[in-house]
Amino acid sequence: MYLIKTKDMSEEIERTEREDLFSKAVKAGKRTYFFDVKSTRGNDYYLTITESKKRFGTDGKFTYEKHKIFLYKEDFEKFMEGLNESIEVIKENAPPIVEREAYSDRESSYSDKGTSSSNDEVNFDDLGK
Repeated sequence: MYLIKTKDMSEEIERTEREDLFSKAVKAGKRTYFFDVKSTRGNDYYLTITESKKRFGTDGKFTYEKHKIFLYKEDFEKFMEGLNESIEVIKENAPPIVEREAYSDRESSYSDKGTSSSNDEVNFDDLGK
């Protein structure tokens, strides 16, 4: 029994050290994205991308809703091509982004004539700043 327990514990420590190589959290509004570089048993690297979003229940308590994808290095190039192409389509065609928090501020700044304040337009290129 003692040997099995020690073996299990050492395997768990080895597994944890082997899998977690790098982690980057990116907060974006109500969501957080986690980019985690991990390794397989064969010491091959892969990426997990996790979206975490805080959800409030009817009881007032909150939980985190998570969605995860696994991206293996043989798929990196095709994934990046698809992601970059999709982002370009959005940049070229999507209407300006209206942030929810700023919406209530703008709503109160509308004049009687129905015009909005000069801060209504959001440039997609400004998102990373």
